[in-house]
Amino acid sequence: MREVVVFAEGPTEEQFVKRMIAPALRHMQVFVKAQTLRTSLDASGGAVNFERLAFNARNTLRQKPEIVLTTFVDLYGLDTSFPGFQESKAMHNLDSRLAHLQAALHEAIVTRVGCRPERFIPYIQPHEFEALLFSDTAALTQTEPSWVASAPRLAAIRAQFATPEHINDSYETKPSRRLDALDSPTYRKVRHGPLAAERITLPIMERECHHFHGWMERLRALAG
Repeated sequence: MREVVVFAEGPTEEQFVKRMIAPALRHMQVFVKAQTLRTSLDASGGAVNFERLAFNARNTLRQKPEIVLTTFVDLYGLDTSFPGFQESKAMHNLDSRLAHLQAALHEAIVTRVGCRPERFIPYIQPHEFEALLFSDTAALTQTEPSWVASAPRLAAIRAQFATPEHINDSYETKPSRRLDALDSPTYRKVRHGPLAAERITLPIMERECHHFHGWMERLRALAG
């Protein structure tokens, strides 16, 4: 049996982990628990900087000597305090940039905490959670009856990119901004994100999103 704690960027990611990732791994005796990091005395989620992450990682890994810690934070809006951030800005290849950031984060956390390297699995989602929803735009638009009319537009957006994870990293073109096409009701991250993800399913997301699939494989490998 392995226990895994996921530091989730916000409540949407936390619900996604609880409702989809945890059940998918439970039969393998890999028990996943998500939590958002506290950002103030009365708030949690969002605004994840490296110092806050390192502080919580240190406490979690030292208080629970047998758990594995992983992260689920977005590449879009990643705080500039993250290790390797400045060097990564010059990397135009997405895979290279993610590999650099995750390797730097792994080294920094292991050094700061003094834990065994295998106890920390860094994961940075390109470019944000909503990229996963572009894995199947038809299923996404079935989340609300009125969204079906937007299916061709979202399918056209998806067709412009090699994978959903390549959808642009800027305010106007990030995946969640692309969902402005959805109306009556408009897309609401916390409400609609997990519901749409359940319609799309993990196998489809992993087939379309290779970086996400790699993270899931690393979590499955903990069963061995």
